[in-house]
Amino acid sequence: MYYVNGLKYSLLSVSQIWDKGNKVEFLSKICTVTDLVTGEIVLVAKRYKNIYVADFESLQSCDLSCLKAIDDDAELWHRRLGHASFSLLNKLIQKDLVHGLPMSQFKTQTVCDACARGKHVKSFFKSKRDVSTSKPLELLHMDLCRPMRVQSRGGKRYIFVIVDDYSRFTWTLFLRIQKMKRLKYLWPL
Repeated sequence: MYYVNGLKYSLLSVSQIWDKGNKVEFLSKICTVTDLVTGEIVLVAKRYKNIYVADFESLQSCDLSCLKAIDDDAELWHRRLGHASFSLLNKLIQKDLVHGLPMSQFKTQTVCDACARGKHVKSFFKSKRDVSTSKPLELLHMDLCRPMRVQSRGGKRYIFVIVDDYSRFTWTLFLRIQKMKRLKYLWPL
């Protein structure tokens, strides 16, 4: 059985317990780990709500400590720290800013798939060579921009843009949206 010594909560791997030649038996209130060779109970865990809590202080003489995990994989730390650049990882190591980060220098690696996809730029719509409308005001494209952080001198924070598809004539209107009381009608009848 493996456990991480000094970790506040030790998570046990049942498959690794089996691989070490032990038997694991879960009952409604208790879990027992038995050595298959000697037949003695190595560990007992009592159920507390939805988890089994083991008392590691009462362990038998067998060695149940795990091997140290090798965490000097640069791509692993790149993913763990939100896809940070390798130069940033090296700076974090130099200044010892991250607890548990290995003290080895990471060499520049290739860009991971998630970073490559995240850096893609949206492709623009293809330009239309021919006009699809036959007269002005037949098709209008409209866009309302969200409130700007800084309002204009007139107190307006919204921009409403209208583009005529036929002539490409553009209207730009600056709007001030006021809180309205209760509306009786949405559209005039």
